[in-house]
Order: sequence, then structure tokens, then C-alpha cells
Amino acid sequence: MSGFFVSVDGPSGVGKSTTIHELHTELTCRGLEPRRTTEPPKTALGDFTRQHVGEITGLSLACLVAAARYQHIEDTIAPAMERGELLISDRYVASTLVLQRLDGVPLEFLLDVNRYARNPELAVILTATPDTIANRIAGAGVTHRFRDDPDGPAREVRLYQEAASLLADRGVDVLRLDSSTATPSEVAGRIADAITARRLPSVPPQALRTPQES
Repeated sequence: MSGFFVSVDGPSGVGKSTTIHELHTELTCRGLEPRRTTEPPKTALGDFTRQHVGEITGLSLACLVAAARYQHIEDTIAPAMERGELLISDRYVASTLVLQRLDGVPLEFLLDVNRYARNPELAVILTATPDTIANRIAGAGVTHRFRDDPDGPAREVRLYQEAASLLADRGVDVLRLDSSTATPSEVAGRIADAITARRLPSVPPQALRTPQES
């Protein structure tokens, strides 16, 4: 069987990392052997991106994130798919289509610079109500500049909805889940159900296209 690549994205405070941890446990209990990865990847380029996200902005950061992603694809994602692995990534292209837009980067530029990024077999988009997200962020504390905005939760929710629709329109299999009232374990169970139902041999990935090419 070919590999199966799953990306999990969502607004800050949506419970994404906890859900991925629960998902790994759930899939393991079902007899699968999932492997986890993250973006920016844990490479020299990815570490540099993570360390300087507070001072590098706009187009420069968008290019840096894309460069780290291509290295991630070459070094981790593509080899995992060739080995037939089940790979779960904490953040992927959908996060770029939100966070870099919050940073003032045009959508067309983001689609173009990520044109050759491999599509996941399943793109999971987690969401919650803006009030729920704001309360979770307040409890965790502001940890980076994208959280230091009182209107940020509502904007992120809206942009992730747009990103999900954009990916779906371009042939990506998208699963949208609301975690406002569900526990991370419950959300993980629904993702695991979707993975086991969809896990079929991969088809050749299609590059993202700009709106003018649609």
C-alpha cells in the first residue's frame, strides 16, 4: 500500500496538538503505525524559521516557510510515502494560507510559492467558535505575535474556512471538525475513522493553482 499523508491545521487555541497526540494513540490502538511530524520541520531551516518568526515578516517569512516546507517534503514526507507509512503532520499548507495572510501576504503569492507542495491525502481542518478559542488562548497566554490581537480568533476562523474551501476546490480531501464542545479524544476518534475509511493507494499529487488558473 502506498503511503497516506494527513495534515492537521487550525487556529491557535483550537487544541490541535493535543488532538494529534490523541490521534496517534487512537490509531496505534487500531493496529496502525502512525508517524508524526510538524511544520516548521525540525531541521536547521525549520528551526531558524521558528526562532525568527517574531522578527521576519511578510513576503520574507512566507518564502522562508515555503523553503522549509519543500525541505520537509524532500527529507520526510516523500520518503515516508515511498515506504508506505501513515504520516500525520502538525500544520501544513492550510496554516500558510491563514497565518501568512494575517501577515499581509496576498493569497495569489502564497498559492504560487507553494505550487509544488505535495497535497495530503486528507487535510483535517479543526475549528471552534471565536469565543472558545479566545478563552483557550487567554488561559495559555500569548506566545507569539499572531496571538497578540483581540480580533485574531475570529479572523483565523474565517480564514481557515476559506482555506478549507480553497483546498477542497482544488481536489484535496478535506475533513472539517468543530472542537468547541468535543474533547480532543472525541475529535481524534472522528479523524481516525476518516483515515481508516479513506486509506487507499495515493494518486499523483496536483499542484495548487492560483485563482486565475482555476
